[in-house]
Amino acid sequence: MPRVAVLGTGYLGATHAVAMAQLGMEVVGVDTDPHKVEMLSAGKVPFYEPGLPELLTEMLATGRLRFTTDVAEAVGWADVHFVCVGTPQSKTSHAADLRYVEAATAAIAKHLTHDGLIVGKSTVPVGTGAQLRALVAAQVPDGVRAELVWNPEFLREGKAVQDTLHPDRIVLGGTTGPSEALLRRVYAAPIAEGSPVVVCDLPTAELVKVSANAFLATKISFINAIASVCEAAGADVTVLADALGHDVRIGRQFLDAGLGFGGGCLPKDIRALMFRANELGAGRASALLQQVDEINMGQRERVVDLAIAACGGSVLNRRVGVLGAAFKPHTDDVRDSPALNVAAALHLRGAQVTVYDPQAGDTARSSFPTLAYATSVEEAVEGADVVLVLTEWDEFLRADPTHLAALTANAHVIDARGKLDAAAWRQAGWTFTGLGRAAVVA
Repeated sequence: MPRVAVLGTGYLGATHAVAMAQLGMEVVGVDTDPHKVEMLSAGKVPFYEPGLPELLTEMLATGRLRFTTDVAEAVGWADVHFVCVGTPQSKTSHAADLRYVEAATAAIAKHLTHDGLIVGKSTVPVGTGAQLRALVAAQVPDGVRAELVWNPEFLREGKAVQDTLHPDRIVLGGTTGPSEALLRRVYAAPIAEGSPVVVCDLPTAELVKVSANAFLATKISFINAIASVCEAAGADVTVLADALGHDVRIGRQFLDAGLGFGGGCLPKDIRALMFRANELGAGRASALLQQVDEINMGQRERVVDLAIAACGGSVLNRRVGVLGAAFKPHTDDVRDSPALNVAAALHLRGAQVTVYDPQAGDTARSSFPTLAYATSVEEAVEGADVVLVLTEWDEFLRADPTHLAALTANAHVIDARGKLDAAAWRQAGWTFTGLGRAAVVA
């Protein structure tokens, strides 16, 4: 089996390194952050991802997996080098910041001691691979051959281990015969299970992930736009989405009207694609994504407005209980979290906001230290004038509305994710507000 180096041990890199070891390869994870390397080497995952801590411990015990800050040693040892570093949004525009991808790629090329395959997994703007190939050619030592290809990731936070070990597709971009054969060896197990392999050119591979995210974002913004029509017409968007979802051409996933998307991928990826489309002169794609982004951000304002209305026109000195801080359940990721954005907006309007999240309390506190944080649902809703359900954790959906109603000052709930049983909450004495659910009457 080929030896594998994974540069970058954040969410993508740590998961990929552990999964590659599980698939039978010897793997070294590389990071410039000594603390992160120490944690992973000790079997501790620096973020919440179901199933990953257990698999990390298991793989470390096999001896096939290790972590280091020594990029030269790792690159000199490995045969296949995965680039798994972040591509955050630029501070001055919607463009992707490629500094980390460029630095990791240059480090690999510079430290190669034998022929190697550099495999980009980070989400990058189309055209990046061609630029990186020129960078590799300028950095690689004489007599050493290096090939750069692209193999985009399709991880869903909360299901990342499953998605890496059993991918729904494997995209290989810009490969030659030998490099394709090598990557087929790397992914031999999922390929044997039936994971389809798509072999394509470099630009197509670069576009697959961002296009997938753009489509999902468009689907979410579409149903949120329709939710506003439902409210105006007296319809129920939840039932409407169920009916639409039976159409196999549409499907039910990502048709939940509500607070909209967030996290570290969809927002930055659609903005980066918007920016790149403009650069390439593809104005229609850019205009579409601009509308998708605006609809999504407008949902946050809509929920803030509903909370203010529930408090009689002002949240000044009112207690607001917020259930949820992560951008979605089964993660502690609060990057561009709609839930925390709404909580912070209400706090700035003078509300006394108390947030509870089963996993993201610590990460939320580090990002928004001025908010108050609870350690239970009951503590978050105690004395509240309005309660907002902003992340659809199962714990919130299973909560006893009768028990919670007795704890509040005013039993008014805003279901910003469209997941609560409106009839059950109303029967328990709550005033219930849901986005696009005007047809549900008391």
